[in-house]
Amino acid sequence: MVTIIGGWQSDFSRNWAREGNEIADGFAEALARGLEETGLEPSDIQTGHVGNFVADMFAKQGLLGGLFAQVHPELDGLPTSRHEAACASGSMAVLAASAEIEAGRYDTACVLGIELMRNVPGQQAAENLGAAIWQGHELQDAVFPWPRAFSDLAEEYEKRYGLDYAHLMQISQVNFANGRRNPNAQTRGWQFTHKSFTACDEANPVVEGRTRKMDCGQVTDGAAVIFLASDEWAAEWARKQGRSVESLSRIAGWGHRSAPLSYRSKVKASADETYVFPQVRRAILEARERAGIDLAQIDAIETHDCFAMTEYMAIDHLGLTAPGESWKAIEEGVIEMGGRLPINASGGLIGLGHPVGATGVRMLLDAHKQVTGTAGDYQVEGAKRVQTLNIGGSTTTTASFVVENAQAA
Repeated sequence: MVTIIGGWQSDFSRNWAREGNEIADGFAEALARGLEETGLEPSDIQTGHVGNFVADMFAKQGLLGGLFAQVHPELDGLPTSRHEAACASGSMAVLAASAEIEAGRYDTACVLGIELMRNVPGQQAAENLGAAIWQGHELQDAVFPWPRAFSDLAEEYEKRYGLDYAHLMQISQVNFANGRRNPNAQTRGWQFTHKSFTACDEANPVVEGRTRKMDCGQVTDGAAVIFLASDEWAAEWARKQGRSVESLSRIAGWGHRSAPLSYRSKVKASADETYVFPQVRRAILEARERAGIDLAQIDAIETHDCFAMTEYMAIDHLGLTAPGESWKAIEEGVIEMGGRLPINASGGLIGLGHPVGATGVRMLLDAHKQVTGTAGDYQVEGAKRVQTLNIGGSTTTTASFVVENAQAA
């Protein structure tokens, strides 16, 4: 297994461009604060991995692995790489770093996810993020491609099972409420009216198709960093630091699957399948199998909710209900704080924010916080094991991790 020593995330409510900051500034801050938070030294880092989707478009900057040495001279010579899988970019960086540690190449790794997105107008941001659709082949009539893609998913669920928009709005309400407890949440100070979570065109305007404003995850500037280590290195480091094993967590299991690029190809292929997205289901189950657990042994979930419909799909694919019956878990309060299996205690992409390349890393950091009892006001009581679900594109890439306290049985 691979140990998570700790990490740090930025305040997702910040607008870096308005502050006069570039992507390198956000990178430098995350790296420095992460080292400070964990008590690690730059010399402890043996390899670096960056999760990022489209810095080439938003910041006109590629080759982000070079930022390690650029912002911290002591890291000159550090082997680094950048990973891209749209919204799952951060998870791909975690997978690569973990594999290097498991292979014995290195004992430690720094994984930093980052995205600068609020430095361009909204329409330009939508076009940049549209790089993850099958260009020239799908969603060509959409002004906002991703709201349209998940509107199409809502229509697919409507066709297969039936769908009540009120259930999607309950998901959004839960995630916004959770975000209020999170001091780093982009929406923690937002105000809503009783009509905000209805089909009122004025209070909750249509963005594209069936997708409305309150369905949407946020466009966010932000970074998150975690430090990984082999179990042996972490145990020795903790002993020298006088830290308890309970302050550490570990990646007990992982799942990773890919599907065709286009949304229509996926849905057509699954027409006679049990689940709309079979590869999502496979990644979830494989993570649990590698961890040697089942759903009953999970205490909380951090899942992708780029739109409320994404989480609605995740609920049944995670196995909380039978396919098409996610509404049952929503109505019964299962997913809420204090419920049987809280989802997105952090606020998720809707309440906390979604700096695309950072999201997968941030999910692992929040899972680490939960299982080490350090999540503060959004702590899930007694959480010792958390599963994450991170999705890139229209489930073209899916990654799932099981994170548990280092002393978990």
